[in-house]
Amino acid sequence: MIKNIAIVSLSAGTIGEDFVKHEVEPGVKRLEDYGLNVKFMPNALKGIKYLKEHPEKRAEDLIAAFKDESIDMILCAIGGDDTYRLSPYLFDNDELKKVLNKKVFLGFSDTTTNHMMLAKLGLNTFYGQSFLADICEMDEEMLPYSKKYFEELIKTGTISKITPSEVWYEERTDYSIAALNTKRVAHKNSGFKLLQGSPVFKGKILGGCLDVFYDYFTNERYEDTKEIADKYNLLGDKELWRDKILLLETSEEKMSPEKYRKSLNYLKERGIFDNLRGIIMGKPIDEVYHDEYKEIIKEVVNNKDLPIMTNVSIGHATPRCIIPFGVECVVDCNRQVIEFNND
Repeated sequence: MIKNIAIVSLSAGTIGEDFVKHEVEPGVKRLEDYGLNVKFMPNALKGIKYLKEHPEKRAEDLIAAFKDESIDMILCAIGGDDTYRLSPYLFDNDELKKVLNKKVFLGFSDTTTNHMMLAKLGLNTFYGQSFLADICEMDEEMLPYSKKYFEELIKTGTISKITPSEVWYEERTDYSIAALNTKRVAHKNSGFKLLQGSPVFKGKILGGCLDVFYDYFTNERYEDTKEIADKYNLLGDKELWRDKILLLETSEEKMSPEKYRKSLNYLKERGIFDNLRGIIMGKPIDEVYHDEYKEIIKEVVNNKDLPIMTNVSIGHATPRCIIPFGVECVVDCNRQVIEFNND
């Protein structure tokens, strides 16, 4: 059981800003109501500008959280767009490797980069939720589907299986105090969908936000992204991806179909698709471009035998499950379940 939880801001410093206090305070209370001891790492609340200018401080917090033996779980505050900048401070002298130990690590979005870092070092992590996006949900409580998986994780330290959410929600456009305790607009969800290949496939899941992977190959967002991603091999080599099930989901930026195709082609050129056991696709926010993405991935993969399952409630669309990375699992589209072997 998780008792002590550390909150880190490894990307954007949003939780340190006054404009989200009305979200952060209920989130902390929810964690404490679970009986958790909540510790904000020293730089987690220093705000957007400071953390943007000091990636080394973000890295220091991650190292300190792993080093602190009392901490059972590291929870990422929120995503962003420049986690790659932590690389020199985590890897130049094996700083992260030296302190690495088995803890629950949970985050998504730009935290994809941290998941890749930790996967290369051999640590299994958990993808799919963050403090601000999920624990601090502005409804009167966490979204029930998201809450179910978070509770399982803090009670057992793992996730046993994932089934589809009965609903999906439109994303909020108002995050002001006036929106506190308001409901999201819900729609009936249609469950896991097999796009191609066998309805049952096995492997270990790894992946994350496709927008983050795209940035590894270009300098469209920042002028040094590709250089740093290449230097520290953030995507990993082909062997890291051998026999994996690739998870792909897209961000709130709702990338165009053209960019989606380009992103997948970058992965294909690196050989990521060559030895996969399958692909699972997260539902896009508000189902924007959902049909277009499905057709594009079939065309780019160009291998009808590779199983692809879509409409998984993971990543940026709400609600969100939590997916363990690096754990053997069985994906069964017929039975509408992903089951994990945690023995």
